[in-house]
Amino acid sequence: MAKKKSKTKAKARSKPAAKKSARKVVKLAAKKPAKKAAAKNGNGAPRISSKPYGLDGKALTGVRILDFTHVQSGPTCTQLLAWFGADVIKVERPGVGDITRGQLVDVKGADSLYFTMLNHNKRSITIDSKHPQGMRVLNALIKTCDVLVENFAPGALDRMGLTWEYIHKLNPRMIVASVKGFGPGPYEDCKVYENVAQCAGGSASTTGFRDGPPLVTGAQIGDSGTGLHLALGIVSALYQRNRTGRGQKVLCAMQDGVLNLSRVKLRDQQRLAHGPLTEYSQYGEGIPFGDATPRAGNDSGGGQPGRILKCKGAPEDPNAYIYFITQAPVWGPICDLIGEPTWKTDPEYATPRARLPKLNQIFARIEEWTMTKTKFEVMNACNEVDIPVGPILSMKELAQEQSLRDTGTVVEVDHPVRGKYLSVGNPIKMSDSISEVTRSPLLGEHTDEILTKVLGFKAAEVAEIKNSGALSAPEKKEKAA
Repeated sequence: MAKKKSKTKAKARSKPAAKKSARKVVKLAAKKPAKKAAAKNGNGAPRISSKPYGLDGKALTGVRILDFTHVQSGPTCTQLLAWFGADVIKVERPGVGDITRGQLVDVKGADSLYFTMLNHNKRSITIDSKHPQGMRVLNALIKTCDVLVENFAPGALDRMGLTWEYIHKLNPRMIVASVKGFGPGPYEDCKVYENVAQCAGGSASTTGFRDGPPLVTGAQIGDSGTGLHLALGIVSALYQRNRTGRGQKVLCAMQDGVLNLSRVKLRDQQRLAHGPLTEYSQYGEGIPFGDATPRAGNDSGGGQPGRILKCKGAPEDPNAYIYFITQAPVWGPICDLIGEPTWKTDPEYATPRARLPKLNQIFARIEEWTMTKTKFEVMNACNEVDIPVGPILSMKELAQEQSLRDTGTVVEVDHPVRGKYLSVGNPIKMSDSISEVTRSPLLGEHTDEILTKVLGFKAAEVAEIKNSGALSAPEKKEKAA
């Protein structure tokens, strides 16, 4: 993305929210409008668009999502779908909304960054699902949406009366997608949060140093990771619906998602049955393996020995480090760089097998060299000879990295209450589906717009629903004196 374009988009995002409502909308409540049939080629495939790339709508234009999600796992999923053009209608409790609106608040009176960074490009409506008029609105939304996404506690959707059978009767094309902590089994009724998922999915047991406790990672592989898995499931179900005409249930369990991301450790668990894991540091140190995949510090999971090493400024600078891999094909250039050319031919060092018992000594020598340079100088020197290294980049460095701004991976968003803030943008880049990040909605901001323009309720019906109290928080009773 060119720098000039980034400025143009930033201006577009800072325009008043009122313009956001000028979307093409559905006028009827009970059924969707007939869509204009796409022009077909002789073989039945759509005719190739004559519009320039990026200017013929987004990947999910025309898909409407009923968003019952909150906190992180579900909102990650629906935000990704919104970035790809889906119309995401977020249903929130009147007067309260998504609980993260008020968690870790840094600007008084404004929605938290926790909420704003997970709910871009969405519309918000407030509904009391326990109120008959609230259910009337929900029923209409179910009829007009393509996908319902939820990450409630187990059984919560059923207790609301929104069973699969009920939803499917109202809309046989509806896809119901859910995030749960565990899949079917002894723990399926348990609540799960990020770190619980990391522990139950095998990540924590294999993270950390051998002589230390299990550790969770700072990456949100339980919540956001499962949300990404669910988004793929939803898109797949939408694609299948084109063939079958019917919706289906999509389930992603957080334990399953974490285990999927920890697959190399499950690989190593099976390798243990056939002997020690030779690329793990403890093998070279002569320490026996147990019966489960051990914690391996910063050893590489790809079979090539790797470590995080100090660079100039460490340890005073907590991020003056680099990840260095002693990949066999570039062993010669490594020896030349660090000033040990004889290691290329010395039988004690020349082969990967010979080096295994000496990894601590080898990395200590490499670190002597890296400590004479900044992490970026090490990276530049290594990349010139194809040695794979990775600087430890802080969140401050990532926030300031211009290339990430240019590609839309980091974006600046303007919010009417909190002002400008940084957020992640769409990590998936497509040449014919351009993503833009618009701010998260205020609580209930689009209630009127959804009732009238999406569901087609008349003014009298809207007044009836509003007056019933189904869309607003109950009045607080005055305490007796």
